[in-house]
Amino acid sequence: MPRPVNNPPNPWSSTQVEYLEEAPPATLQVFEEQARSIITSNDSPDLPFRFSVNPYRGCIHACAYCYARPSHQYLGWGAGTDFDRKIVVKANAPELLEKELSHKGWQGDTIVFSGNVDCYQPLEASYELTRRCLEVCLAFRNPVGLITKGALVRRDVALLGELARRARARVHLSIPFADDAVARKMEPYASRSSLRFEAMRALSDAGVPTGISLSPMIPGLNDSDVPELLERARDAGAQTAFMMPLRLPREVLPVFDERLEEAFPDRAGKVRRGIQEMRGGKMNEAAFGARFQGAGPRWAAIQRLFEVHCQRLGLNVSRGSGEVREGEGESTFRRPSRQGTLFDL
Repeated sequence: MPRPVNNPPNPWSSTQVEYLEEAPPATLQVFEEQARSIITSNDSPDLPFRFSVNPYRGCIHACAYCYARPSHQYLGWGAGTDFDRKIVVKANAPELLEKELSHKGWQGDTIVFSGNVDCYQPLEASYELTRRCLEVCLAFRNPVGLITKGALVRRDVALLGELARRARARVHLSIPFADDAVARKMEPYASRSSLRFEAMRALSDAGVPTGISLSPMIPGLNDSDVPELLERARDAGAQTAFMMPLRLPREVLPVFDERLEEAFPDRAGKVRRGIQEMRGGKMNEAAFGARFQGAGPRWAAIQRLFEVHCQRLGLNVSRGSGEVREGEGESTFRRPSRQGTLFDL
């Protein structure tokens, strides 16, 4: 079980504070655990990757729409404010990753970071678990994919650049809203959209292939942002883009609905109708294989808008949808020799 930390490190007073914004006006409880394993495997047809690593449970970004919220219920906590404020740190994540990559059964498949919650949320500034995991991946030359809303990723630009050169590394910045003020209402403690574009530019300049995720796409709230977001991403060096429709599992729907009504009371009804139009009259699609797929004329129009502007801007020229995919190119994986990394360069 996770153990509460009485005096957890404060990311807003760390040496990495330059990458963070102001501390949120919310009580943060930190719990540490010694995880038993760190690489998670899935066979879901909804996801474009098989293996992922999540050094944290819960996320202080507090995005109203986060589909990972129900995972906190496995710890006996709630999917609402507990998910935002009770963060579990897998303190042994880097050591576990090294052990699992050393296992003779591991074949060097791409590992995606943030398959569940954001690996660059503010606590990463203090714990550096994601950074240390990436260092392990570099030692093994194991390919990685990364999705984040955290501008803190800029801290690791040099490391990700080295990973891109020696193995494969691709970073997608999740930026669903063009306007910082609108974004703040739905994802209150994530980095501002403008800062995420700056991080994208820094990564691109360092030789890291970058892309943008416009997910979740919320009809009536951010579908009109598609052209601007794609253009800003192209200008920041992005090569790829993808989007997925909003997903609202049973425990997430009331969190989203309450935030929507509070933040956009004049648009809430329009947004709900738009969601239902792309979900066959429902607020959510729970069918395995269809959870991240939209349907109907409304979703088709959004897709067409996305595709037209991707084509105009030269995005996804050689990668289809631009989603994080496995098995691209010859394997770079190899286990470090007993003599150490100096002999493995």
